[in-house]
Order: sequence, then C-alpha cells, then structure tokens
Amino acid sequence: KIHRKTPPGLALHLIVDNYSTHKHPVVREWLEQHPRVHVHFTPTGSSWMNLVERFFRQLTDDVVREGSFGSVSELVTAINVHLAHHNLKPVPYRWKAEGAAILSKIQRARAAQSASHV
Repeated sequence: KIHRKTPPGLALHLIVDNYSTHKHPVVREWLEQHPRVHVHFTPTGSSWMNLVERFFRQLTDDVVREGSFGSVSELVTAINVHLAHHNLKPVPYRWKAEGAAILSKIQRARAAQSASHV
C-alpha cells in the first residue's frame, strides 16, 4: 500500500523489526522488482525499539485496557491526560548495556544482513 500511494519518483526507506520475513522467496522477489524500496533492519534487541514498545505497553496497560470509551475523542482525551501526568515527573532512561556490547550487536546484525543479500 505504501508503495502504491507514494509518488514513483521517491525512494522508500522502511525500518523493520523482523529479520526473517525479508528472507522469504516471495518477499525477496518483490524487493528485487521494486528497487526504490530500501529495507533497513533494527538489530536484535535494539534498545530504542524496546523503549518504544515498553512505552506503548505502559500506555495500553494504564489507559486503554482498563478504560471504557464512548468515542475516539474520549480515548484521545484519556491518552492526553495520561501523557500530561506522565510528563510531570519525567525519568530519563539510563543505558545499562556497555557501548562495546551494543556496537558488537550492530556489527553482527550488519554482517547477517550482508550475508542474506548475497
């Protein structure tokens, strides 16, 4: 759908979180036939993606799952109230992984990606 809706002269760069799907023959064939589509894969256990997923899980647990909403507007209001409350006492994320370990994971991911595109 993204490919169909995007003007033909523009390149598409997709960031995806799945290393196996792109190896399927049907997907590989489609990507070969659509050279303007560039797929970028997040490393396994990529910290920023985990933070995003954790944030939305917390939002779901705290607001969406327990709520009862009569309209989309009510849901949006509940989310905005939650975000305002959450932002009153922001807590910065403290990286626990060593830089060398993160770089090692990135190198392994790039090597795996290069090997799969040969």
